[in-house]
Amino acid sequence: MSDFIMADAPVDISALRRALMVPEAGGFCSFEGWVRETNEGQTVSGIDYNAVVPLALTEGQAIVQEVKQRFAICRATAMHRTGYLPVGETAVWIGVSAAHRDAAFSACRYIIDEIKQRVPIWKKEHYASGEVGWVPCHTL
Repeated sequence: MSDFIMADAPVDISALRRALMVPEAGGFCSFEGWVRETNEGQTVSGIDYNAVVPLALTEGQAIVQEVKQRFAICRATAMHRTGYLPVGETAVWIGVSAAHRDAAFSACRYIIDEIKQRVPIWKKEHYASGEVGWVPCHTL
């Protein structure tokens, strides 16, 4: 299994977490990003995540490889969904195991920040009003 997953259907997060549990790890840190019901004053009914999947996989895998070189971690995995997700659905999940908590926290934060900046994923919000709007995901 790749360390970076693009999924068009729900993923078993507990299986991803179990794969990070190794004897040398003393700590685990994870981040889950969910579709929330409001954004900038509008009621959101769901988000459509679009990606250039081959490029997203390549860049996401590069990010996870970077984190393994930059931080003293045991393992790391990240997953991002594509397609339409209703409010409450998990859109992104990151897990990191390490001997010590500081490395796990730092690596987890690095991964989400880099995904938001570098991975070609765009989101189109669907509002309760029936309107839709593209939301900027990347900072240049």
